[in-house]
Amino acid sequence: MSAQPPDFDHLPKMAGESDPERIAAVTKRIKAAASTDNLSPRRQTLKDLADATRELTNRLVATDAPDEVIAAATVDLRAALSHLDGYKQGSLYGFSEMATTGTREDPLFDHSPLIGIANPLAPPMSIREEDGTIIAEVTFPQAYEGPPGCVHGGYVAAIFDELLGATQSLSGAPGMTGTLSVRYESPTPLKTPLRLVGKISGVERRKIFTEGSCFAGDRLTATAKGIFISIRPGQFLDLLAEREARSGEVR
Repeated sequence: MSAQPPDFDHLPKMAGESDPERIAAVTKRIKAAASTDNLSPRRQTLKDLADATRELTNRLVATDAPDEVIAAATVDLRAALSHLDGYKQGSLYGFSEMATTGTREDPLFDHSPLIGIANPLAPPMSIREEDGTIIAEVTFPQAYEGPPGCVHGGYVAAIFDELLGATQSLSGAPGMTGTLSVRYESPTPLKTPLRLVGKISGVERRKIFTEGSCFAGDRLTATAKGIFISIRPGQFLDLLAEREARSGEVR
């Protein structure tokens, strides 16, 4: 079988060679994902519910409340869940095009497990672009505890994946995580504002090399390196089609 010629249209381009329009679109999406100002009524309502669920989760972890209080809370929670009975839970990715162009009322980013204001699993983490680098901020409550008083290492790795995933998008031809390595420099504290910085360190054909650092104040807590593989135009849609086909098989 003969090798196919490379599709140079999708290859990443570094600063000075990148597509300004595509980078502008990516930057706009990052800003939209981080902003909680002037939310629509629906997005605000979803955020309020997610915030309440986050608070419930945080208070539940290691609570010393007596059994009868926990039992009463369980009854109330099940009653709250009944409000959602009869409503379908569809696929978020089925609306990805509308979500990223801003025509969907509750954008896809709102449901991210790390930055999603409407996802109670998310801390959440904010992300913004500054002069070609990505800056992220997050504070982990007690529910994310690993070692005593510290963030579980798995969540540290997850925020780096999110940080560097946003960083590689600035290449102009974003892709998906190939490898991610994390070095834990010092304990990452709970209940403390963390600041992360991500930058592109190089590009080799379809490989986008990124680096990130996490700080608690002035103290470095962890560093990471990630390699992302740029996907060709249309490949994401192929993944969606495969996902839908698998979903249909189990229905």
